[in-house]
Amino acid sequence: MGVHSFAWWPTLIVVGVATFTDLRSRRIPNWLVLPFLPLGVAVSGWFGRWHGVEQSLAGAGLGILIFGILYWKFGMGAGDVKLCAAIGAWIGPSQFLIAVVLTALAGGLVILVWAVSRSLLRMVGRRTREEASFGSLMETKMPYAPAIAIGTLASFFAR
Repeated sequence: MGVHSFAWWPTLIVVGVATFTDLRSRRIPNWLVLPFLPLGVAVSGWFGRWHGVEQSLAGAGLGILIFGILYWKFGMGAGDVKLCAAIGAWIGPSQFLIAVVLTALAGGLVILVWAVSRSLLRMVGRRTREEASFGSLMETKMPYAPAIAIGTLASFFAR
């Protein structure tokens, strides 16, 4: 059994808890993601020796780079960045790139559903706190862990 098949269950558990907490409180707790990152490096080292450690660190670095830019430029949450770095440590850079594309697609779908549902509520006369416009989408803090979870878990089947 390689690290790829071993990584499924811990990743499933962590993204599941992250999704739950992000939906409930708009936060991804450090107690969840900070131990997950070095554990991913250790497990990768166990299965792949130094090459596994290199792949794990490259995946974590890619997570920090891509989602760090989104944090810096577009206001993504720091918990999302830490979660993606930890996921990258478990799945490595090549699978992480697949997960990023699938996460972006899932995130776009979530935003589309959110905007359409808000427009429908407005059409039937229910009051919402803000208009469903692009401007309000950019200002609203939306949980992104569900999209990260969908993209990451789908990446296991895309390889």
